[in-house]
Amino acid sequence: MAEFLDVVQNRRSANVFKEGVTIPRDVFEQIFENLSLAPSCFNLQHAHYYVGESKEVMEELYEAAYKQYKVKTSSATIIVTGDIDAYKKAHEIYESSKLLKIIDEDEYNNMIAAINGLYESRGMEFQVQEAIRNASLSSMLFMLLAKNLEWDTCPMIYFDNDKVKEIFDIPENEIPILMITMGKMDQTSFRVRGYRKPSEEYVKFK
Repeated sequence: MAEFLDVVQNRRSANVFKEGVTIPRDVFEQIFENLSLAPSCFNLQHAHYYVGESKEVMEELYEAAYKQYKVKTSSATIIVTGDIDAYKKAHEIYESSKLLKIIDEDEYNNMIAAINGLYESRGMEFQVQEAIRNASLSSMLFMLLAKNLEWDTCPMIYFDNDKVKEIFDIPENEIPILMITMGKMDQTSFRVRGYRKPSEEYVKFK
């Protein structure tokens, strides 16, 4: 297990992975256990994960990703989705808080009303944006958690949404946000990190 800054500084987007490497199930279990701590609006936990690791599914994902080599060589390819209906399940999340007496009945009712009011008043565009925002936050934490366990990843957006939804039978209320390839980077593909903007170019204090 690495120090946090080591994880941040050493995380790279892997373009080629070592073939034939299997990711132990306990690695995923550790990642997903801690991933539940990712921030999300109203704790609605919009993100869902679909892990492809069998030979058959990996081949289908390779085709869905327009035959990108990083998918071909990865040990697993993960589809991250954002649930546009996450707000409709708020009662399930907050019911437990009520039962544990973290909140009382009035606080529970007020919270559910506030969530429904926000998401319904702002409409579908906002619901889609929220699904993307919150699933993206979760995805970044997934990659950092993977790197902490010495596994490499690469986030991808170039894939056929309809095909990946078909492969995993993803429901209509979930939007594929990212494809993340995962495995051990082939070090022969390692390149010096590209130019990074100095902070004064993207930070403004006022």
